[in-house]
Amino acid sequence: MDRIYNDETVYFISYAKLPGTISAAKLLDVVGIGLVINSKTGIIEDTSCTLITDEAKRFLKEIIVGHNVHEEGLDELINKIQYRFHGLSQKAICVAVKAAIERYETWKKEMEDR
Repeated sequence: MDRIYNDETVYFISYAKLPGTISAAKLLDVVGIGLVINSKTGIIEDTSCTLITDEAKRFLKEIIVGHNVHEEGLDELINKIQYRFHGLSQKAICVAVKAAIERYETWKKEMEDR
């Protein structure tokens, strides 16, 4: 099997409740955002999302992949998403991204403290 990710990458996923008024909420109660982060560089190398449309998934991937959480931080990524993504699930996506990155930062600190 060909490897996609190296040993420095870690995966964090988080979920947030979708608004009941959107079609995705009829199938899923929550949106999940997964982030593959290079723990050495802080660069988000890949992402996954449980949204229904492929366009929304691709668009979010283009916004998120390449962002450096070590250098650019969380707020800058949330601002990018809020500026560029105007789906009704925007707030839930921001909540899930924030939670995933906060979990990563907690893990990273725990690893450094060992």
